[in-house]
Amino acid sequence: MNKKILFLVNHDIVIYNFRLEIVERFIADGHEVHISSPYGARIDDLVALGAKYHAIKMERHGMNPLKELRILSEYKKLMKEVRPDIVLGFTIKPNIYGAIAARKLHIPFVANITGLGTAVEKPGIEQKISILLYKYAFRDIKRVFFQNTENRQFFIDHDIAAEVHDLLPGSGVNLERYSYKEYPQDGTIKFAFISRIMKEKGVDQYLEAAEIIKNNHENVEFHVCGFCEEEYNGRLQELDENGTVIYHGMIRDVAGFMSKMHCIIHPTYYPEGISNVLLEACATGRPIITTDRSGCREVVDDGSNGYMIPQRDGQALIEAIEKFLLLPWEDKKQLGLCARRRVEKEFDRQIVVERYVKEVNRA
Repeated sequence: MNKKILFLVNHDIVIYNFRLEIVERFIADGHEVHISSPYGARIDDLVALGAKYHAIKMERHGMNPLKELRILSEYKKLMKEVRPDIVLGFTIKPNIYGAIAARKLHIPFVANITGLGTAVEKPGIEQKISILLYKYAFRDIKRVFFQNTENRQFFIDHDIAAEVHDLLPGSGVNLERYSYKEYPQDGTIKFAFISRIMKEKGVDQYLEAAEIIKNNHENVEFHVCGFCEEEYNGRLQELDENGTVIYHGMIRDVAGFMSKMHCIIHPTYYPEGISNVLLEACATGRPIITTDRSGCREVVDDGSNGYMIPQRDGQALIEAIEKFLLLPWEDKKQLGLCARRRVEKEFDRQIVVERYVKEVNRA
């Protein structure tokens, strides 16, 4: 039986980069797919596939009560208009306000906890407010998917929808789009930081390591890709001009870029679900250096597909890079091959697609 399925997201990239295969599968199965998101360039691509688009304004951060109530009101209006058979929410605000709207209209809602966010992870008034909102929103919710056990345990500890929890392997990774790429030959060893350039993603540790390693080694490059927060514009420009790093801005062909790299570094301490950049790096056969925190430790196997270091530890990052540089080329390549095998076994995006198909069929 064909159904109307409504996706709620806070950014077009959230659905195009990480849920495209779910959208494609539902359309192929004959379902009517609706997407609510602030407009972005990828919306046109989704509409071209056959999805129906509904614009909404949303600030990803901030808790202005009037603006938050407007989101809830718009979701209720949208659901009354579309009359979906099931609603799928991703990221914090679509999950909370979408679940509230869906419950009031007796529509099944499936939430995906892609990370708790700094406001929820750190004890304080914002955490208390967020817990109350989740408890209220997730009453009678159909399913809550988690991407790591630490996030799920947080919900268990606070008695939030404990009876409908389920665990996914992150967003999974498309093993065809991110196919294995031949490992680059020796010569200049290239490292890359691919992420939003913000403090919590560990960019300070990465840039510091780049400065020190460049002073001690020849034939080493440090690349940076991603949207740059305003506070880092000046420093990044300076380091790019003096040759410490090479800044590429936003890139579209992530897999193609990774194919030229020897190692992907993700020194984050941001509360993530499962790091997509780590999954993509492993899928292309690239070793990883990342931190011992939820969302990262699930992907890295220290010494097998890369190295795991403590959070916020710049010295440990430098030592891990030095250790990697000393490896023979064949050992570097083997780390990448192990990385590929791991994602093939545990993080294939089709696992995620099938779980969503199962939930929609049950609605």
